[in-house]
Amino acid sequence: MQGKPGQKALRTRIYIDGYNLYYGCLRRTQHKWLDLIALFELEILPSILVSDDDGNVRISELLSSPSIKYFTAKIVESVARAEDSVSSQARYHTALRKLYDGRIQLVEGYYAVNKMTVKIVDASAPDRQPRDCQEICAWKIEEKQSDVNISLQAYHDAITGAVDQVVIVTNDTDIAPALRMIRDHTNVRVGLVVPTTDHQRIPNTELANLAHWVRTHITQVELGRSQLPRVIPGRKPTVKPESWYARPDLLAQVLELAIPIRGDRGSAFKWLQKPNAYLDDLCPIDMVETEEGAKRVADYILGWIAAKAAEEQIP
Repeated sequence: MQGKPGQKALRTRIYIDGYNLYYGCLRRTQHKWLDLIALFELEILPSILVSDDDGNVRISELLSSPSIKYFTAKIVESVARAEDSVSSQARYHTALRKLYDGRIQLVEGYYAVNKMTVKIVDASAPDRQPRDCQEICAWKIEEKQSDVNISLQAYHDAITGAVDQVVIVTNDTDIAPALRMIRDHTNVRVGLVVPTTDHQRIPNTELANLAHWVRTHITQVELGRSQLPRVIPGRKPTVKPESWYARPDLLAQVLELAIPIRGDRGSAFKWLQKPNAYLDDLCPIDMVETEEGAKRVADYILGWIAAKAAEEQIP
């Protein structure tokens, strides 16, 4: 989006509620290995028409250090949904720090896991008042400090003149007071990106009313185009978890066939990621997202193995 010639770009910083983003866009998808810089710098911000108080269209330009403040909390192993949840999250955080040192700042809260007494809804009398309902002891799992951290940091950056525009990625009404203060006490533009796909969550009305502009969703195509490289180099390379692919079960089956041929896991992945002339120039890694595609890749590998075996038997 082009602004008026001669006008300065809006110095922009993104504030992401990692919990909201994960559960709104990424859970149960193959897009968890998300390149946050690419998503906002190449996809989201260029799609937004931002006007200043005089009605002039302005370009949004990410600040260099940091461009994004990512608010998250380390998963507690005792409540993790998968065996590799803790290690996979840690690997993702490491990848972001390695690839975007200085551009992405991780701000950590924490998970609180506590036993507490709660009232249960009586199925036979769903309209019964809570005071008349049975009590049970249950686990309560809450992410702590992220909302407060987002509010404080966004307001601090706005009031100190560090930014011309804050872009908040959440649908949580708890940060509404901070946005109201930014609007009341500064000239900073406020953008809201609702972390959902295909309009699955309605934008929070209070947040939307406090924003200068609202992006109501993030598309699956945008998420797919904004993925980190499988391997982030370094003294110890950081590799995308295999459980984060679309169909880890199908990927494992194809890898079992490809690794003995290619020699090792890394070489097998390199082969999977290249277009293959014998597979209509498709990348095998994309094909193993469906059972039909995985079968085609497996059949090709098995056919190649059979052909090699036949060649070796020829005197």
